[in-house]
Amino acid sequence: MVLKELKYDVPELSKGYAGKTLYINLDTLEIKIEDVTEEMKEKFIGGKGFDLYLMWKYLPKDKRTKWNDNENVLAIASGPLGGTSNFPGSGKSIVTGVSPLTGIIIDSNAGGYFGPFLKYAGFDALAIQGKSEKEVSIYINGEEGKIIVDDAEALPSETYKIGTILTEKYADDERDRREISVVSAGPGAENAYCGCLNFSWFDLKRKYVRYKQAGRGGTGTILRNKKIKAIVVKKRNVRTQGNNPADLEAVKKVGRKHTDEMIALDSKQNEMRTLGTVHLVPIMHEFDLLPTKNFKYGRFDNHENIGKEVYRAKFNKGPDPCWKGCAVGCSHGVSNFECKTGPYKGQLVSVDGPEYETIAGCGSNWYVDDPDAVIEVNFYCDTYGLDTISIGTGIGFLMELYEYGILNKERTGGLDLSWGNAEEALELIHQIARGEGFGKIFGMGIKKLKKYFVEEYNLSEDEARLVHDIGMESKGLEFSEYMTKESLAQQGGYGFALKGPQHDEAWLIFEDMVRNNMPSFEQKANALWWFPMWRTSFGLLGLCKLPWNDIVPEDNREFATGAIEKDGMKVPDDLADPAKIPEHVLNYVEYYNAVTGKNINSVDYIIMSERVYNFQRSMNLLLIPEGVTYRDLDSIPYRAVGPVTEEEYLSREDEYYLKQLKEESEVDVTNLSTEGKMKELRKIREARYEKLKKAVYKRRGWTDQGVPTLEKLKELGLDFPEISDLVKKHQ
Repeated sequence: MVLKELKYDVPELSKGYAGKTLYINLDTLEIKIEDVTEEMKEKFIGGKGFDLYLMWKYLPKDKRTKWNDNENVLAIASGPLGGTSNFPGSGKSIVTGVSPLTGIIIDSNAGGYFGPFLKYAGFDALAIQGKSEKEVSIYINGEEGKIIVDDAEALPSETYKIGTILTEKYADDERDRREISVVSAGPGAENAYCGCLNFSWFDLKRKYVRYKQAGRGGTGTILRNKKIKAIVVKKRNVRTQGNNPADLEAVKKVGRKHTDEMIALDSKQNEMRTLGTVHLVPIMHEFDLLPTKNFKYGRFDNHENIGKEVYRAKFNKGPDPCWKGCAVGCSHGVSNFECKTGPYKGQLVSVDGPEYETIAGCGSNWYVDDPDAVIEVNFYCDTYGLDTISIGTGIGFLMELYEYGILNKERTGGLDLSWGNAEEALELIHQIARGEGFGKIFGMGIKKLKKYFVEEYNLSEDEARLVHDIGMESKGLEFSEYMTKESLAQQGGYGFALKGPQHDEAWLIFEDMVRNNMPSFEQKANALWWFPMWRTSFGLLGLCKLPWNDIVPEDNREFATGAIEKDGMKVPDDLADPAKIPEHVLNYVEYYNAVTGKNINSVDYIIMSERVYNFQRSMNLLLIPEGVTYRDLDSIPYRAVGPVTEEEYLSREDEYYLKQLKEESEVDVTNLSTEGKMKELRKIREARYEKLKKAVYKRRGWTDQGVPTLEKLKELGLDFPEISDLVKKHQ
């Protein structure tokens, strides 16, 4: 039954923009189409910037909005470069909302076709506010110019069913199925704070619907709380020229250059077109960075059992792009996989993934070396709408507590959460989907679990300290899957990230620990300004980050250090660093100018990201509880900094810890006990992290409490009265 319908004229795109935003209020069933102003384009660019702009516009300013308040805004956008099919990685969607896990703004990105289709259907961004009384779906028909809010009570709750049903419903013929994208969550998202959104595309070669996830921070939980079963968009013939770039030939030229490089070099480097991100498993193990037993260790003896060669054999063959024309083609999956547990037991299913994060989080981090168990976890998390990173890190935390006796079968409702017990971990995931048992407790997330365990089980002071030290979350968001103990840069990358410890904002672990591109403290502090700003640009423009740094020009170091010129071009001073991959940065600047008609350089490109970055940091002040500072929120658990347990310390004493103690301790550690050495090491490492925090705040133009200064806002053109007044209260 149609609850509300609005007809509209589908606009032509111009220089990457549709020029309109779509607002839907489920309390009142209001549907509103508004213009994108020149100021929006200039200051907020698109993608996450437009999402944040709409959140600021519609969130109350006189109260702290909570994630499950009707006033919470779920926003989805692409960007001016999104929907270009000849430049690698131009199919991203960016989602924002007030997170159930963190209470502040979450931003999460996904592949699939939704974001580009939404833009070509006429809308640079979609904002949904309010909460329906009954289950609904939202259909945006970009062919006929219709927006329909429909009764969806009869739809199933699981993603794999929803996506297929709605794709078939709105397709006029078999080929038309590729012109439809569905966003959905699942029953797990109704019962856990880490619900993810699944973004679909139809795989013409394999004849079934596939999915990528906006995984982090509970965006799927927000969707289900608003009683939305699905959002669907339909738009045919989405092509590069439909974006109406300012200079189509220039877009074609830079797209061809970047694409040719991806194809020529990928097989020599990371094999993204064959393996995707699973190539990271052996690298992370080799460099002691693969999380094992809840981030206690960085090496997993059985890593080869869940490594790249195993998945090479299991994955469908060939490049597998999640957006049209992407030369990286890294969205690999497994067809005809037989489930061994749960409601699909004995059935053959298709699985998108696993990616590195799922393998590390639900493999080595649980001490699981069964690749099929990881695939099954991947499948059920997707169809239930659960973030595999939060699930992986969260269950690793439970398994360690089980080892220490803080959890036991009585407290878990009969679950044996011993290391390596994937079957029981899967049962816990099924419990989340059913909304029952220990699964319902686990669904709160690590931050709330720590408080719950301490209070519910009346833990001792030492036990409580252990629980807080090994609970791998910051700001309420569970850590993504990289060991940070020996990488100060990545500690800061996680701790200072706007939304919490997610690698997409500042993935410095590879440059710091593998390539050793930032050995000094000053280099790390500077990197924690440039790289988050640079990586923010992808979310503004509708782009994927992988084509930037997962395939690198063979002469990258020579060009970056000024040893050579390319096409008569020297490396600019601001990019003279191999870690930045300057030739690729210049490709993106050229691409942006060609689409939008602007004429900016690489410095301007960073400033546009810095503006939105500081806007989000300032906006969050609406949401942070009274008495809590950013300096508090930017802290990380001690396990991310150093060893918590004696066995953890002893496993690395000779490799790392004794050397640092002898070099940096103010006392003679020779005769100290192991406990004494650990206390001294903790003092050194925590002080080093606080020193980094102070240096990064200063470099970013923030106060000692981590708040953007009024001078910084003015410099960036963000000194709007309401923002300035908000920031003044926290200076």
